Amino acid sequence: MRDATTMLRRNVRHTLRNPGALIMTIGLPVALLLLFVGVFGDALNAGLGLAPRNGDYIDYVLAGIILMAVGYGATTTALAVNRDMTEGVISRFRTMAISRASVLTGHVVGSVARTLVGVALVIGVALLLGFRSDAGPIRWLAALGLIALISLALTWLGVAVGLAARTAEGTGPFTLIVQLLPFLSSAFVTPAAMSGPVRWFAAHEPFTPVIDTLRGLLLNLPVGDTALLAVGWCLILTAAGYLWARLLFRRDPVR
Repeated sequence: MRDATTMLRRNVRHTLRNPGALIMTIGLPVALLLLFVGVFGDALNAGLGLAPRNGDYIDYVLAGIILMAVGYGATTTALAVNRDMTEGVISRFRTMAISRASVLTGHVVGSVARTLVGVALVIGVALLLGFRSDAGPIRWLAALGLIALISLALTWLGVAVGLAARTAEGTGPFTLIVQLLPFLSSAFVTPAAMSGPVRWFAAHEPFTPVIDTLRGLLLNLPVGDTALLAVGWCLILTAAGYLWARLLFRRDPVR
């Protein structure tokens, strides 16, 4: 734990000295929020069958924007880990009398904390734009827990991708997937409004139950079995990313 705390301080200092990672996590989701609410909001309100009120579509879309903020945070972590790997920093840590797990733990904890700060700011912007929630404190805590869980899952996957990629450009496919999947989910429109194959994919991909559960918690709507499915996907992705990252980190350096 002492070694992990040291690595966490290292990552916090990097963030403070280079706030671009936090700006990236916040800026793009906020830009998308402004675009979809301010430009497409009225049309999508009508398409979803919502009442013609400015706040309706922002209530629907916020959960998807939050997930995109989490995804951008994970891609930033993948780049940071890859930079440490390709510049020899991790190889140097391997030779030191420290816990190997602490190197990865510092990246993960720092990234999750940075992502949660970014999500809080995104929610603040949404409130200014008209988002209103009927959820009580328990549901808000549950929503925060789900956000932290999906952030942990995507961050471990980002760490594994950063370790596996030989260059910064090698993390590109992960970035593309994380950015594309929310558009093929229930983030912006319901899967029922999509065409055949896309509808099936949107209904069965991992992000859709997470978004639906988060939306239900924030709007005080029933979530049912969707919550179990969302937590299940988060645990599967976390385990896959963690085991892959640990396997890659144990290997001998090849570059």
